[in-house]
Amino acid sequence: MTSLFDPIKLRDLTIRNRVWLPPMCQYQAIDGVPQDWHVVHYGARAAGGFGLIIAEATAVTADGRITPRCCGLWNDTQRDAWARIVTFAHSMGAAMGIQLGHAGRKASTWWDFAGHGVGSVPLADGGWTTIGPSAIAFPGYEAPKEATIDDIKAVVQAFADAAKRADEAGFDAIELHAAHGYLLNEFMSPLTNQRTDEYGGDFAGRTRLLLEVCDAVRTVWPAAKPLIVRISATEWVDGGWSTEDSVALVPLLKAHGVDFIDVSTGGNVGARIETGPGYQVPVAAAVRKAGLPVSAVGLITDAVQAQKVLDDGSADVIEIGRAALRQPSWPLWAAHELGADPVPITPPSYIRGAY
Repeated sequence: MTSLFDPIKLRDLTIRNRVWLPPMCQYQAIDGVPQDWHVVHYGARAAGGFGLIIAEATAVTADGRITPRCCGLWNDTQRDAWARIVTFAHSMGAAMGIQLGHAGRKASTWWDFAGHGVGSVPLADGGWTTIGPSAIAFPGYEAPKEATIDDIKAVVQAFADAAKRADEAGFDAIELHAAHGYLLNEFMSPLTNQRTDEYGGDFAGRTRLLLEVCDAVRTVWPAAKPLIVRISATEWVDGGWSTEDSVALVPLLKAHGVDFIDVSTGGNVGARIETGPGYQVPVAAAVRKAGLPVSAVGLITDAVQAQKVLDDGSADVIEIGRAALRQPSWPLWAAHELGADPVPITPPSYIRGAY
């Protein structure tokens, strides 16, 4: 049986299979606007058979970008550029999601191939002042200013505004980025959130911003469309956000209109992580037991390996990340490897090359 190619339904959205493309920064945008690169990049994966394509971390404000070359959705020019990509993905039978986020203290940094190494972009070179829950710097980066209540309210509104544009662009799903040490994740962690107001302190205070964003997005995002949240389910550090915290978070997310959890780990603080094939799968399995469907990601590269994760009940969806960068048609290859018929997800122009 090849359940990897079974459809999955979230609210009114039926996704053709359980091989999804996770968000991966491309650093090719100009003023937050996706370019021809994005049309080709996402279009190739749509033609390659992926079920749901989740567009890269897309900032809800200009100062929420990870780098100056990251995508945004804070204006209508960006919305219209995304619409072209969504339309093509739909023509290939793929569903299209977008990851909305704010980079917090990890904003205003150099991108991988900028030629400047790593670290914050100086103000003189087009960088900007960042915000965080507390004025604690990420190692090697400039310290953020502590977000005021007005800053927090503005961020919540920006997420809602971006969600409205995402709907206008035709996106099928929204993923909120609450992972990898970006703003929502920073508020969740006791290691980076040392506030004493209603947005800090205990578990309820530290998760307040995420839940407020969920509510604000759900207010403008159609009820028929699913809302996904990506979490770093553990920081891999004693005293940090833990798998137990993630399990406790799931019923709250469900109550605030979330339909699916994209499970990743780490990224907020330095940690020693023992990586290996499927190293995050056990964490995804633990989160799944809390009551929402989940995806597993992280060094899953082989079709048989991916199918086994589903067979074991550890996840409902497999996300193929870096392997998809080198193999845009990974789902077509995986269908062949598992004995499934790749033709139904093969574009007509490519049938001559079908496995």
